[in-house]
Amino acid sequence: MRRIRLLPGLLAAWLLTLSHGTWAHALDPGLLDMQPLGAKEWRVSWRKPQVQGAPMAIDAVLPAGCDNREGPPPVFDGRAFVSGWVTVCEPGLAGGEVRIRGLENTATDALVRYALAPGRPTQTQRLTAAVPAFTVPLPQGPLATFGNYFRLGVDHILEGVDHLLFVFTLLLLIRKLRPLVFAITAFTLAHSLTLGAASLGWLWVPAPPVEAMIALSIVVLASELVRPPGRNLRLTERFPWSVAFVFGLLHGLGFARALLDIGLPRVDVPVALLAFNLGVEAGQLLFIAGVLVVGALISRLAGVSTTLLAPGSRGLGYTSYAVGSVAAYWTLERVAGFVMA
Repeated sequence: MRRIRLLPGLLAAWLLTLSHGTWAHALDPGLLDMQPLGAKEWRVSWRKPQVQGAPMAIDAVLPAGCDNREGPPPVFDGRAFVSGWVTVCEPGLAGGEVRIRGLENTATDALVRYALAPGRPTQTQRLTAAVPAFTVPLPQGPLATFGNYFRLGVDHILEGVDHLLFVFTLLLLIRKLRPLVFAITAFTLAHSLTLGAASLGWLWVPAPPVEAMIALSIVVLASELVRPPGRNLRLTERFPWSVAFVFGLLHGLGFARALLDIGLPRVDVPVALLAFNLGVEAGQLLFIAGVLVVGALISRLAGVSTTLLAPGSRGLGYTSYAVGSVAAYWTLERVAGFVMA
């Protein structure tokens, strides 16, 4: 029983560790881009994150059939360290191994974006510490493009602590099923609109202010959560779908930034955009299902656990302050990042 009562405090401690900044997309993935200039020639761009003012200790290594397998020393562009070069791969890229050396020693990932020949669709491969290399496959069709971008969408939402905290806080605020369904639907519709518009170039907003506003949206919900329930309904309770829709527009711009970093293929753009958006939705639903399952398990294990995060409870208060503190830190950190840049 005492362990159950300690859960809010443990949750607060865990959330505060996230304020270090490595989470919530504060650390960009590495990005290797290989675009064909001819039948056997590629222009290569390699972008790797900065860690405490220095480039992360990872390097892109091209297939053995390429003459320039590694690039020149990177240059800092204000956000990451970038290098570019041209390489000739006599046998082509297909069948060759692309490796991110040193990725196995990190907690980040890298995206490899490439096209096999001029006019061919751009493909994207995600590499991680567990899988730091891959063999470039033969040309892929729309079905493979859908699968790749769907997985990227799922990975993006499940790795984005800021987006997940927003959804988690929304679940704590709206306890009735019907308003919750309306709110989640409005959030989905809104971020689908801005995701599509920004990804297609119809809408452009600088990324740093968007990231700061996303963090601020969590602060707003956390402040709503702190207020005790009473006669005067909170804004989220009075207009659940409106609040979710407005903040969904902001989060969609954040999703679009990730998709633009990955890049859309020259062909099958609608397929890639739809797949990424559906992947984001699938990841969001997985998270919601996970929260509900964990809540049900805790309720079954301890009879008083149903009041752990009940409206007006201490547990809910601790959780609200923990979430709000982390989100406020992210907001200040992100605002300082572009104001002082």
